[in-house]
Amino acid sequence: MTDAKTLAYINLYGILGALENLCELDEEASKLANVKKPLSIAFSVKNGPDATITFKNGRCRMEQGVAPGCNVLLPFSSCEKFNGLIDGTVTPIPVKGFTKIGFLLNNFTKLTDILTKYLRATEEDLKDEKFFETSTKLMFYLITVALSQIGNNDEIGRFSASYIPDGIIEMSIKDSVSATIRVKDHHLVTIKQKPESYRSKMEFGSIRLARDLFDGKVNAVACIGEGTVTMSGLINMIDNLNRILDRVALYLA
Repeated sequence: MTDAKTLAYINLYGILGALENLCELDEEASKLANVKKPLSIAFSVKNGPDATITFKNGRCRMEQGVAPGCNVLLPFSSCEKFNGLIDGTVTPIPVKGFTKIGFLLNNFTKLTDILTKYLRATEEDLKDEKFFETSTKLMFYLITVALSQIGNNDEIGRFSASYIPDGIIEMSIKDSVSATIRVKDHHLVTIKQKPESYRSKMEFGSIRLARDLFDGKVNAVACIGEGTVTMSGLINMIDNLNRILDRVALYLA
């Protein structure tokens, strides 16, 4: 079972939040984000998440909340309506920023199409090594953000989070990317960069192994036994994080 509110948090902070990383990793995406003046799009979901994405110099940055000076404001009357934006069944109507509608319909739509191609990659797409690496890195960032949103909003996820002590958990793919899961009073925050120090760490031995795990082609427990997935530090933190991780696939299916 999944719930619409948790999915809305994942869709906004995880999927649309991955546009930050897409613009860093993909040249075409960077060109689409290269606007003459900084341009910000805010998403406001009733009884759900709010965030503002700002595009500038070929990059974009997401911040929680609706920025007062945003150029475009897209309100959604429910989490279900916002989730419809992500699955393509709802067309949003801005209440602010009609003069920027061209960017929304052109550049922004093209950016989300590129992101979808990476996140919904076909076997044929993944034969290209560069595409494979970019796709896997984006999946990694999405999953680490989804972990926090499930731990904070999903009923079963919150139960597992209630057993995680305060501290920093590092998740990483060896010789590739890292992310920080910060736990404070059983609330999880994902920071998409390597921490200076950690209390616990889980590392995937290679980017190809990480991809196989994400795609469900290999068993995580078996990988731990083989030593291709390593855990260190306070293992109780990792054990409970893994219970939340088990729910990520339900939301990202």
